[in-house]
Amino acid sequence: MKACRQISLKYLFPLLVFISFVTVLLVDSFTPVITESGGFSAIAQIPRQEIRGVWMTNNDFDTLKNRATVQDAVSQLRRMNFNTIYPVVWNSGYVMHPSAVAQRAGIQPFVYKGSDGHDILADLITQAHRKGLLVIPWFEFGFMAPPTSELAMNYPDWFTQKRDGSQTSISAAGEVMWLNPFLPQVQQFITNLVLETVTQYDADGIQFDDHMSLPHEFGYDQYTVALYTKETKNPPPTNSQDAAWVKWRADKITAFMVQLNQAVKQRKPQAIFSVSPNYYDFAYKFHLQDWLGWMRQNIVDELIVQIYRPDLQSFVANISRAEIQEAQQIIPTGIGIMTGLRNNPVPMQQIKSQVRAAQERGLGVTFFYYESLWNYALEPLNERQAGFATLFPSPALRARVE
Repeated sequence: MKACRQISLKYLFPLLVFISFVTVLLVDSFTPVITESGGFSAIAQIPRQEIRGVWMTNNDFDTLKNRATVQDAVSQLRRMNFNTIYPVVWNSGYVMHPSAVAQRAGIQPFVYKGSDGHDILADLITQAHRKGLLVIPWFEFGFMAPPTSELAMNYPDWFTQKRDGSQTSISAAGEVMWLNPFLPQVQQFITNLVLETVTQYDADGIQFDDHMSLPHEFGYDQYTVALYTKETKNPPPTNSQDAAWVKWRADKITAFMVQLNQAVKQRKPQAIFSVSPNYYDFAYKFHLQDWLGWMRQNIVDELIVQIYRPDLQSFVANISRAEIQEAQQIIPTGIGIMTGLRNNPVPMQQIKSQVRAAQERGLGVTFFYYESLWNYALEPLNERQAGFATLFPSPALRARVE
């Protein structure tokens, strides 16, 4: 009998250890969350910091301007287990909310009032927080502005130029000019706008994308040429992609982003400083955006890399890059996925395959953009919404830190 007990214990002990281990995992993953009815329930949850987001653009204004429509949108996103909304607040040289900073600069308000005259950003934040979603305002245009904007017309000296003296480039938003990111007045203006947003609203952070940068052809304005010459004892190279010239400008932008991060954190220490750039090789070489350097200097709290590729093989190659793997070891990291444009719908199957590829690599996702989730789609509305409902079968709410 003693021998039998020893044999039983020999096999029972590893089983008890395994059961204890599983129990710890389950207890750790069961987190009280707010239900649709407003109560609390314990729900098995994927890691808390998984990003499941959607950008809201100017094209979503018809949704944003109506309180009831916003409520429906937020409720639907919550039911589908999204956890973050990125609403645009800076676009085409205009702010999307009441702004004393813009008013002092002589820039008239753009589209911030809802159908009953309310502040659409404040309303979105309130309604999203009720459902447990984060709201991180998106500083979409960064240093970019159209030549027809009041910003460009009122402050022509704030803009940089190419070596041939021209001041515009063609972007996805059309013809644009670029604010000089090295100019103190520009840095102060951008800083003031950002600080106004994070303090005036109960936002969970602020996001900067691939336009918080400068195309490599720019930087040949009088101020920048003089500064570079003073610091290096040489004029800027004629080759705009000269390695030292690229690094000097990229380092200056990095220094500004460090200062901007410090200013945001002083005003709101728990604010999420979010960055959504292009993949690193392109961002650095062509837009002087050293976001990997920003991350290594600990000024990036979350990263969403825009990978808008219709081909799955190319998509997978880009999301498997070493810098993305490095990022996800230290901060919440996601991939920007295109869900369609008005004149270029994206099939649900493509979206599903890209989401699965990201999830298999432990990455979150953010979709561009809300209106194209189930509108502008190839599939019928019900089929499209059913497709999105399968992407996130379990909740993964992100904790708000007050």
